[in-house]
Amino acid sequence: MAYIFFVAPTGSNVGLTSTCLGLVQALDQIGVRAGFAKPVAQVEPERAGAQWYQTGGAEDPSPPLLEATMGLETVEPLSMDYVLSQIDNGDESELMEEIIQLVDRSATNVDVMVVEGVNPGGEESLIEDLNPKMALALNADVLLVAAPSESTGLLDTPGSTVFDRLNKRIRRNAALFGGTSHERVIGCVINKVGVPSHGAKPLQVLSDVEPTYINEATKNAALAARLPVFDNNFRCLGVVPWDPKLSAPRMLDIQRFLEADVVNEGDLYNRRATSVSLCARQVGNMVSTLAPGSLIVTPGDRDGIFLSTVVATMNGVRLGGVIFTGGTIPSESVMELSSQALSMGLPVLMTKYNSYRTVQYLDSMNLAVPADDVDRIRRVMASVANRLDAEWLSDRAEVAKETRLSPAAFRYSLVERARSQRKRIVLPEGSEPRTVEAAVRSHEKGIADCVMLAPRDEVKRIASARGFTLPADIECVDPLSILDRYIEPMVKLREHKGLTPPMAKAQLEDPVVLGTMMLALDHVDGLVSGAVHTTANTVRPALQLIKTQPGTKIVSSVFFMGLPEQVVVYGDCAINPDPNAEELADIAIQSANSAAMFGIDPRIAMLSYSTGESGSGTDVEKVRKATELAISQRPDLTIDGPLQYDAAAVASVGQSKAPGSPVAGRATVFVFPDLNTGNTTYKAVQRSANVISIGPMLQGLNKPVNDLSRGALVDDILYTIALTAVQAQG
Repeated sequence: MAYIFFVAPTGSNVGLTSTCLGLVQALDQIGVRAGFAKPVAQVEPERAGAQWYQTGGAEDPSPPLLEATMGLETVEPLSMDYVLSQIDNGDESELMEEIIQLVDRSATNVDVMVVEGVNPGGEESLIEDLNPKMALALNADVLLVAAPSESTGLLDTPGSTVFDRLNKRIRRNAALFGGTSHERVIGCVINKVGVPSHGAKPLQVLSDVEPTYINEATKNAALAARLPVFDNNFRCLGVVPWDPKLSAPRMLDIQRFLEADVVNEGDLYNRRATSVSLCARQVGNMVSTLAPGSLIVTPGDRDGIFLSTVVATMNGVRLGGVIFTGGTIPSESVMELSSQALSMGLPVLMTKYNSYRTVQYLDSMNLAVPADDVDRIRRVMASVANRLDAEWLSDRAEVAKETRLSPAAFRYSLVERARSQRKRIVLPEGSEPRTVEAAVRSHEKGIADCVMLAPRDEVKRIASARGFTLPADIECVDPLSILDRYIEPMVKLREHKGLTPPMAKAQLEDPVVLGTMMLALDHVDGLVSGAVHTTANTVRPALQLIKTQPGTKIVSSVFFMGLPEQVVVYGDCAINPDPNAEELADIAIQSANSAAMFGIDPRIAMLSYSTGESGSGTDVEKVRKATELAISQRPDLTIDGPLQYDAAAVASVGQSKAPGSPVAGRATVFVFPDLNTGNTTYKAVQRSANVISIGPMLQGLNKPVNDLSRGALVDDILYTIALTAVQAQG
């Protein structure tokens, strides 16, 4: 069986599941094949008349969340009722055998297993009895998860009451497994550090958590020095700061929890609430509550309050949503007057409860991540993973790390490589809301120095409307203030095409053209555009001003597709409608170079509807000729084709259809014969398999210019900025 880390809580609400899933991702990021098992299912009960919303209250969310985020299939856990009945009947030995079998079935093709213990429930004896017995039966290393029950911030003096209680709690729980000196009790993760003194309640803006406070909390050594329980044998394996944004539920979750009626769906599935404002006062006294993420709770007959949320929405404030209480809504005429704001995505709900009871219920809402909130769990997992000492755990398990690039490992490597040489990336769509948020996150992570082509006041307003602060040192440039300096250089670049100064000035009023000129003159290192512009708007100026690399026949693109087991490359899925054989060979070589640049060993499959010599026809012959050309131009590359997709991707099919092929069944670069096939396939895989794709990344230009999908999410833009920064490193 794989090496096992058994993760156990020191109390309730320590974030056990998020720590376990973060640990799986942390190991995956460094190339360790990690699996996950949760032997005993736990689901939350119904609360105070409001329905718990995790998949109908019947399913433990951990397995489906892990499958959705990392593609890991997990074995269905044992029900709590069954476990308790086995214990009550004195069948613990049989129960432990079942648990060992369950973990073993989850450990296929992995090096390390992360096994989640049981949270304390109605009986405290569960963690004092069942968890140690499971850890012993599994012969596992024990990793504890603790969380301060009150604010620490690590600013208190050593030996203070807060630290003394935390230290005793960790030591007492370690003793259940044999104590901190036991060879199998290896350490503890401290979670939710910096949680405010009034507690980690949902739907609150926790303003007393200062950034410096959180930064200090991330330093393992700082906390270990204040807790005597840690020594050479028992380590502090990670410190995870409390981040209220990671606890913000979607309006969908609130609707399910309250069983509320949907008055206006809007952005119900994505909009998040970070604070609750119970409004029954005069409008002038509640304007300050109309902040990004605010959930406005108000009686349905208070038209003035509702209309003030409408005005805020029209002014660009991204409210969490509105809940009408008492089973009433405003009149039809008021709703009609508000139609434009409602069309801008403002979710509006109605509940039968009165305002006081509604806020009471919201105050009791569980903070756990629902099984279908993949975006939130990804953020939680990343927050945890980046603060755990995965290298030490890998060394402890004596795992030989491989170079396999899983999706998490690829993203981690991408960000680290971008940070190693911080480049300047111009964003022509500098006032586009998703782009602004991606630029701020890129700035905070140290991925790149983004240059926003928009007036600073405008960018600042958009950032504020989305609920975050624009860093003082992020660069915002008003395009009109710099346009004139690029007229003459552009005329020189295009004078052979008859470009005149007035024509150049007119073209430079397009921020994409202006950004491309900045890149052409090396004033920036790369360009990312396309959130609101078409591909042609982004690519055409680059072809005219940046031009193609010497010897390159065509500009093409690739997507990095995060399949469950590894990241593969798809090309070309965005630029060339129907490349001929010579162009297709060039696309294959470019795509192989791109794969190698980002740490993927290129094994290139030239795709067709036929494998090998089994078929004929114009399209197949084009792929066959392109394969021959690519091999002749780059004999050092591993290339084969024509191959059908399943023959290229599935080992058993490849062995059957193309025995002896160096690519079949193990391809990492998939070259599609035309845009129709490539674009359709990439979108089908992305949507139906819940695969994260990064791109398109353009290939063949002298300098990095990358296009975005107009439906790009903030994360898509963030990773495209990182891709561009790595390309700029050469």
